Amino acid sequence: MPLMLPENRRRGESMSLVKISAGKVNGKPIIKAWESFSGWYWLGTEKVREQLTNLGNGKAIRDTIWFGFVIGPCPEWGYFSEAEIKSLAPWAWEIQPRDIPYISKEVRA
Repeated sequence: MPLMLPENRRRGESMSLVKISAGKVNGKPIIKAWESFSGWYWLGTEKVREQLTNLGNGKAIRDTIWFGFVIGPCPEWGYFSEAEIKSLAPWAWEIQPRDIPYISKEVRA
Protein backbone atom coordinates (compact mmCIF):
# COMPACT_ATOMS: atom_id res chain seq x y z
CA MET A 1 0.00 0.00 0.00
CA PRO A 2 1.43 3.42 -0.92
CA LEU A 3 2.31 5.87 1.82
CA MET A 4 -0.48 8.42 2.22
CA LEU A 5 0.82 11.92 2.83
CA PRO A 6 -0.98 15.26 2.80
CA GLU A 7 -0.75 17.07 -0.53
CA ASN A 8 1.69 19.72 0.76
CA ARG A 9 4.08 17.00 2.00
CA ARG A 10 3.98 15.17 -1.36
CA ARG A 11 5.02 18.42 -3.02
CA GLY A 12 8.00 18.64 -0.66
CA GLU A 13 6.70 21.57 1.36
CA SER A 14 7.66 21.77 5.01
CA MET A 15 5.17 21.37 7.82
CA SER A 16 3.35 24.55 8.81
CA LEU A 17 3.84 26.26 12.14
CA VAL A 18 0.76 26.21 14.37
CA LYS A 19 0.67 29.00 16.95
CA ILE A 20 -1.33 28.61 20.14
CA SER A 21 -1.71 31.70 22.30
CA ALA A 22 -4.27 34.01 23.89
CA GLY A 23 -6.91 31.26 23.84
CA LYS A 24 -6.62 30.67 20.08
CA VAL A 25 -5.11 28.14 17.67
CA ASN A 26 -4.01 29.93 14.49
CA GLY A 27 -6.67 32.55 15.21
CA LYS A 28 -9.51 30.09 15.97
CA PRO A 29 -10.88 30.48 19.53
CA ILE A 30 -10.42 27.49 21.84
CA ILE A 31 -13.85 26.62 23.27
CA LYS A 32 -12.78 23.71 25.49
CA ALA A 33 -9.42 22.09 26.22
CA TRP A 34 -7.89 19.08 27.96
CA GLU A 35 -4.37 18.01 28.86
CA SER A 36 -2.74 14.83 30.12
CA PHE A 37 0.24 13.63 32.11
CA SER A 38 1.65 12.15 28.89
CA GLY A 39 1.87 15.62 27.33
CA TRP A 40 -1.12 15.36 24.99
CA TYR A 41 -3.40 18.38 24.51
CA TRP A 42 -6.86 18.41 22.91
CA LEU A 43 -7.95 21.93 21.94
CA GLY A 44 -11.60 22.05 20.83
CA THR A 45 -12.35 24.90 18.42
CA GLU A 46 -15.76 23.66 17.15
CA LYS A 47 -18.46 21.63 18.87
CA VAL A 48 -19.55 19.28 16.07
CA ARG A 49 -22.38 17.22 17.55
CA GLU A 50 -23.70 15.35 20.56
CA GLN A 51 -24.27 11.61 20.35
CA LEU A 52 -24.47 8.39 22.31
CA THR A 53 -21.14 6.56 22.45
CA ASN A 54 -20.27 3.05 23.62
CA LEU A 55 -16.77 2.95 25.12
CA GLY A 56 -16.66 -0.83 25.15
CA ASN A 57 -18.53 -1.52 28.37
CA GLY A 58 -21.87 -2.15 26.66
CA LYS A 59 -23.42 1.07 27.95
CA ALA A 60 -24.18 4.06 25.73
CA ILE A 61 -23.23 7.40 27.29
CA ARG A 62 -23.80 10.98 26.20
CA ASP A 63 -20.82 12.31 24.28
CA THR A 64 -19.73 15.45 22.47
CA ILE A 65 -17.63 15.28 19.32
CA TRP A 66 -15.22 18.17 18.86
CA PHE A 67 -13.10 19.44 15.99
CA GLY A 68 -9.84 21.05 16.94
CA PHE A 69 -6.11 20.71 17.27
CA VAL A 70 -4.57 17.70 19.02
CA ILE A 71 -0.98 17.84 20.25
CA GLY A 72 0.50 14.37 20.63
CA PRO A 73 3.28 12.45 18.87
CA CYS A 74 1.99 13.83 15.54
CA PRO A 75 0.18 17.16 16.09
CA GLU A 76 -2.82 17.54 13.79
CA TRP A 77 -6.28 18.99 13.23
CA GLY A 78 -9.09 16.49 13.61
CA TYR A 79 -12.16 15.16 15.41
CA PHE A 80 -12.14 13.76 18.95
CA SER A 81 -14.56 12.48 21.56
CA GLU A 82 -14.99 14.23 24.89
CA ALA A 83 -16.19 10.96 26.49
CA GLU A 84 -13.00 9.17 25.44
CA ILE A 85 -10.86 11.89 27.00
CA LYS A 86 -12.91 11.82 30.21
CA SER A 87 -12.45 8.02 30.33
CA LEU A 88 -8.69 8.64 30.72
CA ALA A 89 -9.17 10.33 34.13
CA PRO A 90 -7.20 10.83 36.32
CA TRP A 91 -4.42 10.88 33.67
CA ALA A 92 -6.26 13.46 31.53
CA TRP A 93 -8.35 16.40 32.68
CA GLU A 94 -10.20 19.45 31.41
CA ILE A 95 -8.32 22.73 31.43
CA GLN A 96 -10.38 25.34 33.28
CA PRO A 97 -11.82 28.02 30.97
CA ARG A 98 -10.02 30.75 32.94
CA ASP A 99 -6.68 29.04 32.16
CA ILE A 100 -7.19 28.53 28.39
CA PRO A 101 -5.81 32.00 27.48
CA TYR A 102 -2.50 31.02 29.09
CA ILE A 103 -1.86 27.98 26.86
CA SER A 104 1.09 28.98 24.71
CA LYS A 105 2.87 26.70 22.25
CA GLU A 106 4.24 26.59 18.74
CA VAL A 107 4.26 23.22 17.01
CA ARG A 108 4.72 21.97 13.46
CA ALA A 109 1.81 20.09 11.93
